[in-house]
Amino acid sequence: MKIRCLTPNFKYGTGGNLVTSQRWRGLLKAMGHDFQITSDPKPVACDLLIALHARKNAVGIRRMAKQFPHVPIVVVLTGTDLYQDIVGNQAAQHSLDLAKRLVVLQPFGMHALTDEYQQKTVTILQSAKPPAVFCKPLKHNFEVTVVGNLRTVKDPFRTAMASRLLPDASRIVVTHIGAALTPSMNTRANREELINSRYTWRGSLTRHLTLKAIARSRVLVVSSKMEGGANVISEAIVAGTPVLSTHISGSLGMLGKDYPGYFPIGDTVALAALLWQAETNTIFYKQLHDYCLKRAKMFHPDKERNSLKQLLADLGLA
Repeated sequence: MKIRCLTPNFKYGTGGNLVTSQRWRGLLKAMGHDFQITSDPKPVACDLLIALHARKNAVGIRRMAKQFPHVPIVVVLTGTDLYQDIVGNQAAQHSLDLAKRLVVLQPFGMHALTDEYQQKTVTILQSAKPPAVFCKPLKHNFEVTVVGNLRTVKDPFRTAMASRLLPDASRIVVTHIGAALTPSMNTRANREELINSRYTWRGSLTRHLTLKAIARSRVLVVSSKMEGGANVISEAIVAGTPVLSTHISGSLGMLGKDYPGYFPIGDTVALAALLWQAETNTIFYKQLHDYCLKRAKMFHPDKERNSLKQLLADLGLA
């Protein structure tokens, strides 16, 4: 079967949408399907169109539905789709109407949809593989890692700002991985390195180096204002790295409502307190670690593979 996957800015992308589409390509090709990733909205004959992002792929979705109305369309809803665009953006709403199936990447995503859309929506948790070899943490520092391109929605410097509030006795250092997508973000990251001795910005790294950094870290911080279901959370969980996250739907759906590592959006003081607690309170750190460990099985590749198989079966394409 020929599957076409619309992924925004595919040729230049390094973000979560690209990670998801590349992982799905591996899983679906292993099932014997032809899987092409593209950003080109031009309609092309295929057996299935998957679109990651309702608004950004609205043109491609609309053209495909018009020229090949018999081809089923699956729209994977991102954080900005769920918690921003579908509320008032007509193009995004139209994409949902044209889709045969909608996919959310964590169960709490359903809450953002009306009953009409929920009826054609499935949840597919994003899987991750544990590191092939043990990554030894830094010996003299308590490394905290932030992973994600430098975008306003990610609130990318919140962890760096929190680290400035830590007491002198703290051994916390912040490693920031992600590309600066604007000159102003580039300037801000460089300035933060100059004024904050705890902070290092490594820019965009390869997938291998990024996963190695996550596995080596004592803690991963997700400071986003919204997420559809962050790949980095599943990657951290299977690597045995505890997560501290903003109290947002996308993280609640992956970590659970009762997870103890949440802080309010934009709350630098609360994040600093959690970082200090994770560094100095072994009971709290073990609680975070054990909680993540129990959820690791949710993100096994076999589960995602089976979910994709079921999606194809639901569409009559098995």
